[in-house]
Amino acid sequence: MARKNLLEGLTETPKSAGAPNYPMRGAGRSLVRSLDELAKQAEKFLEGEAVVDLDPDTIDASFVKDRLSEDDEAFRALVEAIRARGQDTPILVRPHGKIDGRYQVVFGHRRLRAARELGRNVRAVVKAIDDRTHVIAQGQENSARADLTFIERALFAKRLEELGYDREVISTALAANAASVSKMMSVMERLPQDVVQAIGPAPGVGRERWVELSLLAGKSANAASVAKVLEGDNFHQLPSDKRFEALCAALNKSARPVKKTVVARRMKWQPLDKAVQAEMKNDGKAFSLSLKARNAGRFGEFLSGRLDALYEQFLAEEGKQGD
Repeated sequence: MARKNLLEGLTETPKSAGAPNYPMRGAGRSLVRSLDELAKQAEKFLEGEAVVDLDPDTIDASFVKDRLSEDDEAFRALVEAIRARGQDTPILVRPHGKIDGRYQVVFGHRRLRAARELGRNVRAVVKAIDDRTHVIAQGQENSARADLTFIERALFAKRLEELGYDREVISTALAANAASVSKMMSVMERLPQDVVQAIGPAPGVGRERWVELSLLAGKSANAASVAKVLEGDNFHQLPSDKRFEALCAALNKSARPVKKTVVARRMKWQPLDKAVQAEMKNDGKAFSLSLKARNAGRFGEFLSGRLDALYEQFLAEEGKQGD
């Protein structure tokens, strides 16, 4: 994914103290121009707040996990850096909500774990935020640091969807456009999560190779072959990238590109007043939209009269994403 075209619209006036409002009114208002800007948005959660020292044992994990590996070379380097010069950047936590005196980490999971391992307090900002703001802040900070792999981002997106968050919130949290999130979801829908967990973060493997593996491992005819590889004596001793390679090689012995079978995606939409019901079907080459209910005719005319403007907006957004 390009590191431009990240997400804006994240500094609106808060609805309540410590809980920013995140209106989503289309890609044109949500894409920002650089990774630096996204980092600044994540940093705004820390601005103007007091930094306190907290006992790591009073802080619980986030309610949504975003990593597949907790102990790697980068983490060991972080531990040694904090040991040598201390913790440069505070983490963000929020009050637990159910247990007085306890907190939940929003971002800074590895800094928290490093402090716990070193037996020292962790420098933190405590901010009362809601669940939605929590997942956006968590995802943004990770995206700004660019230290999550494709499959970790995809798994994070899937977990957010399972928690009931819509694609707009997921896109905001991951600094990803709708097409990128859709690919992540497609991979996670085809790949069993136990396979993803067994392979791990695979830092050297990008999106398209994960798509290819998902097409292979997602076939019911390959289930026995997948299980055989995962249960192999040496599989779990291999580095994560090598585990990916081993499974991919076992399933694609011809080494030919895997042909993708397109499955039509069906979607439904209905506003709060239920005066319109939309049913959509998208197979990648054709898209159909059917409107029903009381306002269907008038809303259909409204859309039809604005197709030129909508298409111009679409082209403008496509151009931005290609910058």
